[in-house]
Formats: sequence, structure tokens, C-alpha cells
Amino acid sequence: MLGLRWLKQLSKPVQKAVSDSGKVLFGKKYLLVTNVSITVGLSCTGDFLQQRYQIRTKEAKAMNLTRSKHVAASGLVIGPFCHYWYLFLDKWLPGKTIKVVLKKVIVDQLICSPIYISLFLLTTSILENKTWEEIKEETTSKGAILYLAEWIVWPPAQLFNFLILPTRFRVLYDNTISLGFDCYFSRVKYGCTES
Repeated sequence: MLGLRWLKQLSKPVQKAVSDSGKVLFGKKYLLVTNVSITVGLSCTGDFLQQRYQIRTKEAKAMNLTRSKHVAASGLVIGPFCHYWYLFLDKWLPGKTIKVVLKKVIVDQLICSPIYISLFLLTTSILENKTWEEIKEETTSKGAILYLAEWIVWPPAQLFNFLILPTRFRVLYDNTISLGFDCYFSRVKYGCTES
């Protein structure tokens, strides 16, 4: 019993510290930095998990750090886009009625998803020094595969996002769901061509 009381007393300052840091990280002053950091971190984590899987299945021999840097750079581009997209969307379509939320989901799928996918493919392809023709081909072929998959995952996820969460937590939630999707993005983008 004495040990549990001590643990409860210790946990109060820890809970307060976590609460205070959350207010700072998700407050207006640092929200862009928080959102970009989350996007970069989880994009890299998704790629790391995919690379580990490719190594385990003998599709790749070792981790490709250049590939990881390219994925991180795409997170640096996508993070600000998502941050400002959700701010814009909530100002353009304010409210949480089912009608407004459904409009947000549709607009998000029709506008945000293609831009998001294009930013990922363009950023990584440019960093790979691909020609404009190669970039167009890859964006068209792989972008279509990714966009189709987005229609399966994101409408239900965004219903929850737009209906329940405040704007400041949208990118965190989006990236949490995206972790699995980031693995899939890496799979589609890099496939089995690594050695």
C-alpha cells in the first residue's frame, strides 16, 4: 500500500508536466512545428517499418538511409501542407453537423488526397534526380494506386477526425492513422526494387 501511495504522489507532477507540455506543443505558437515534426517522424517510422519488412522477406539486403532521407524530406513538405489544409478546411466549412462533416470528408478526398500523394511522389522523385518524364509516369501510375487505397482508409477515419477532434489535433490524428498508410506508401513507391 505504501508503495502505491508514493506512486500516486509521484504521478501527479508527471501528469501536470505532460499536460503542460501538451498545451505548449499543441498551442497556436508551436502547432506548425509540432505538426511538421510529427509528420516527418511518422513518415520515417513508416518507411523504416517497410524497409525492415523488405529486409526480413529478402526483398532488400540492408536499410537504405538515402531513401529514408527522401521520405523525411517529403514529410517536411507534407507537414506544413496538412497543417494549413486543416486550418483552411475548418474555416471554409465550420461546424460539426453531419452535413458539414460529410462535405469536409468529400472535399478532403477530392482535393487534399491527390495533393498529398503528389507531394510525396514529387518530393521523393525530385530528390532521386528523376527526369520530368519519369516523375510524370511515376506520379500517374503509383499515384492512382495510392489514391484508390486512400478511398478505402480515409473517409471513415476523417469522419471521426472532423466530427470529434479539435483542429489542433487533426494532424496528430491524421499521422497516427497514416503510420500504417506510410508503410504502404513506401511499399508502392519503392516496391521490391531495392537491393
